Amino acid sequence: MNIQPVDRCKVVVLVDNVTDILSTIPDSITGEVANVFKAGAMKLSGRCLCCAHWGLSLAITTERGTTKRTLLFDSGPEGSTLERNGNRLGIDFASIDAAMFSHGHWDHVGGMITALELIHSANGGKKVPVHVNDGMFVRRGMSTPTGAIIPFEEVPGGDALQAAGGEVISTSEGRVLLDGMFGISGEIPRITPYEKGLPPHLKDAGNGWEPDPWIMDERYAAVDVRDKGIIVFTACSHAGIINVLKDARDAFDPVPLYGVIGGFHLSGAACEAIIPQTVEDLKAFDLKMIVPGHCTGWRAIHKLVETFGEDRVIPSAVGRTHRF
Repeated sequence: MNIQPVDRCKVVVLVDNVTDILSTIPDSITGEVANVFKAGAMKLSGRCLCCAHWGLSLAITTERGTTKRTLLFDSGPEGSTLERNGNRLGIDFASIDAAMFSHGHWDHVGGMITALELIHSANGGKKVPVHVNDGMFVRRGMSTPTGAIIPFEEVPGGDALQAAGGEVISTSEGRVLLDGMFGISGEIPRITPYEKGLPPHLKDAGNGWEPDPWIMDERYAAVDVRDKGIIVFTACSHAGIINVLKDARDAFDPVPLYGVIGGFHLSGAACEAIIPQTVEDLKAFDLKMIVPGHCTGWRAIHKLVETFGEDRVIPSAVGRTHRF
């Protein structure tokens, strides 16, 4: 993908599983407390802080010269969390130029209707491009060890997205958007022998439940920061974080990968066994910044810090702002 370098990139963590207002962080990151006070909080209390919620949403803003563009990468599990956190962090919803689904799971796009309504209302009624692919809109669930099936809440469909102020753009191919500042991947090749997706995962595309471990609709986003390299935004890494990074390395060669932010899906019985191989293979990418969040899990984060050090591994937390 021929994305163009940007001068700066700012990432606001609107939704993530973890809240952490006390741990020390690098100068390139602003913590939640500083952000909510900058947005107008007068005293520290539970009412002024963000809520952690299982899921992920990032507001990614890029700058090139005087041009600034913002992409909403997922929306978390429900609208009330995104709206609360966005208001407390002083998010200018009118400045969000487009949104995307990383994949069709409720914990990533359950809040998208509210997000679009907030953006559409704030921007004077302009339609908001929403980037998806058709594979995201199928019924999904999970099988349990007993054989029972836990159905997932269905994600908002095209008609609902349109009614909320969205302009649905659906294609299975990779794409470049927002003045060439962002890239969204196409289908991620499954190459590594040990990354096997999410084994208990199921889908119902109209013919009853069937295995769907690969979750082929998953996509990542990317930004090229001048003099640094590619920042990869991966929501859940159901493809496997190594497969995600291999695809990004090939897609943007010869520009090097600089960092990765998001969920690496190394938690849960089906995925924790591959932590050692995954961390070992991450060494090949020589990443300068690793920001694990959401579904990565504490065991994997512990191993990542042990291997790469605290100067390169900064666990994600809601309300933080990362600057590149």
